[in-house]
Amino acid sequence: MPNFCAAPNCTRKSTQSDLAFFRFPRDPARCQKWVENCRRADLEDKTPDQLNKHYRLCAKHFETSMICRTSPYRTVLRDNAIPTIFDLTSHLNNPHSRHRKRIKELSEDEIRTLKQKKIDETSEQEPKHKEINNSNAQNPSAEEGGEEQDEDILPLTLEEKENKEYLKSLFEILILMGKQNIPLDGHEADEIPEGLFTPDNFQALLECRINSGEEVLRKRFETTAVNTLFCSKTQQKQMLEICESCIREETLREVRDSHFFSIVTDDVVDIAGEEHLPVLVRFVDEAHNLREEFVGFLPYEADAEILAVKFHTTITEKWGLNMEYCRGQAYIVSSGFSSKMKVVASRLLEKYPQAIYTLCSSCALNMWLAKSVPVMGVSVALGTIEEVCSFFHRSPQLLLELNNVISVLFQNNEERGKELKEICHSQWTGRHDAFEILVDLLQALVLCLDGINSDTNVRWNNCIAGRAFVLCSAVTDFDFIVTIVVLKNVLSFTRAFGKNLQGQTSDVFFAASSLTAVLHSLNEVMENIEVYHEFWFEEATNLAAKLDIQMKLPGKFRRAQHSNLESQLTSESYYKETLSVPTVEHIIQELKDIFSEQHLKALKCLSLVPSVMGQLKFNTSEEHHADMYRSDLPNPDTLSAELHCWRIKWKHRGKDIELPSTIYEALHLPDIKFFPNVYALLKVLCILPVMKVENERYENGRKRLKAYLRNTLTDQRSSNLALLNINFDIKHDLDLMVDTYIKLYTSKSELPTDNSETIENT
Repeated sequence: MPNFCAAPNCTRKSTQSDLAFFRFPRDPARCQKWVENCRRADLEDKTPDQLNKHYRLCAKHFETSMICRTSPYRTVLRDNAIPTIFDLTSHLNNPHSRHRKRIKELSEDEIRTLKQKKIDETSEQEPKHKEINNSNAQNPSAEEGGEEQDEDILPLTLEEKENKEYLKSLFEILILMGKQNIPLDGHEADEIPEGLFTPDNFQALLECRINSGEEVLRKRFETTAVNTLFCSKTQQKQMLEICESCIREETLREVRDSHFFSIVTDDVVDIAGEEHLPVLVRFVDEAHNLREEFVGFLPYEADAEILAVKFHTTITEKWGLNMEYCRGQAYIVSSGFSSKMKVVASRLLEKYPQAIYTLCSSCALNMWLAKSVPVMGVSVALGTIEEVCSFFHRSPQLLLELNNVISVLFQNNEERGKELKEICHSQWTGRHDAFEILVDLLQALVLCLDGINSDTNVRWNNCIAGRAFVLCSAVTDFDFIVTIVVLKNVLSFTRAFGKNLQGQTSDVFFAASSLTAVLHSLNEVMENIEVYHEFWFEEATNLAAKLDIQMKLPGKFRRAQHSNLESQLTSESYYKETLSVPTVEHIIQELKDIFSEQHLKALKCLSLVPSVMGQLKFNTSEEHHADMYRSDLPNPDTLSAELHCWRIKWKHRGKDIELPSTIYEALHLPDIKFFPNVYALLKVLCILPVMKVENERYENGRKRLKAYLRNTLTDQRSSNLALLNINFDIKHDLDLMVDTYIKLYTSKSELPTDNSETIENT
């Protein structure tokens, strides 16, 4: 659908112009100024939301200083932009004309004032025009450029219309391929017989549409040389970049409208042989729903400082988000990447102190902590655990085999056996108690893997049997046994705390108060590490003996010990110095870093939620903690009085009225807008990554990302197509894509097939 300019006496629309069109702002005061300057009586009774959704003004009505062009794809207004350039009198020359956009009637004095203002402006500009004409006489090229800027919009020629229709067809095919997850490439080169040309998937879909009778494509195909590709790889790449930018912009526009947001990244993924970082944004939309949306991939850099700079540049310059409005950041990464992402978080915090570094609600605290431990043995153990879990989820038969072994081992404790079977069918490696489960399951895993590898009935193919042998060797290594036992015991101190962080809003609030006790317990462990490690090592040796696993040091340390005859290093002391001590020290420091003073203050503000307020007997002090968000409030001077009214409202509620138990419920209260400061605080708290998305409907970004990565082969992944696939339900403006392509890559007379590539004549 084209956009029409809402200004009186303006007939421009997006399909006939390269001009940018801007939505009416949602801010009531600023929106009112836009309406007043438009002088359209029919707009005065409409709400800011209605105006924002249905009405636009073109760039011609704004001073050039009010417009920012941040990239070739985006033209945005400054935050304080007000339209001031309007033609409010030309319709008076033809009083019998009919206007769809009725202009508010002006008094004679107002008309006289406007006309006089126009005359004054003209007289002021005459000397400037004379200077310009004199300079243009000396420089004809400048004159031509000036005429291009000021000329009226000319209607498109037949050739230009056909060219736009042709490009529109190409974009439709690319969008279809992205949404349906169809890779651009077709058959591999080694699959095609010699001398046979087979088109890639894009070319094949083009030919299919031509054969189906699409006239625009057929006409262009007939004029294309026989030995050229109908649409080159270069052109496909250019068009895909535009598709990606336009689709992303739809989400980012909503993020900007909501002002405040948080940044969340997922684990590093392989896209066609290169490492990329998936980036998601959290924000509260206009319907008061917390959403977490995927906005793109960022190429991963090995150097942490370079990664931090590129991360910031991409978000602010390429995507156009104002980091001053960022209120949270969280990074879900596997072992080895954690330290680098911590550098990114630190650099952003230095520039934007309110972008609090937090845990992410979709990741269990214990797994987060384990992945961040800078010990190689821990990284290897975590990788092994993931591989074992993935192996048994390859087929129902493998899970059934594991179930049978569990049934035999837990004959005397059928309840625990049944529980472990159910756990094995889930992604148990992400649970708070993953290491407790692994220790209980270890004997069953070893027996099952060993049975699959040594099966004499040849029930399993060589690939599965070979993989089972490798995994069995990994889990029966003494280093692995000690590592999981130490992690199980150290992380037992944070298990309940982490579970509460993923619980209800009241659980999160009270968890913030229990952090001191958790740190106290861990500090006590550190002070008595020799005693604690002795118990942990004894548990590990007993488990190893139960599985008939030999107790030994890693090979390189055994060799170092042999070369140093005076070394008194024992297995127990070795694992204490290289595993237990650094693990406990790191977890203490990581908890302090994640739960900074700012983060804890923010969590204390959760007492704004009525159910939490009720548990505290309405004796709360949100104002003290909310001071960190004072600049985000619409009326900070009235905060104290408003909080008092908020408490009184719920304290003296009717008996049949239940207290809202989540931020989601509070934001959807019909009278929430009567408490503007409370509303603003709840919105900011809601987007903190540590808070879970209450309505699963709005957590699609992460789920669809996982589905895309799971269903797409590594070498067929594309960062452009991935965004189209994950955001398949976002509307797209084909006209905008076509206009952007023409503006960036072709002149009005230039045809896209000029980018074509030569192929072998078949």
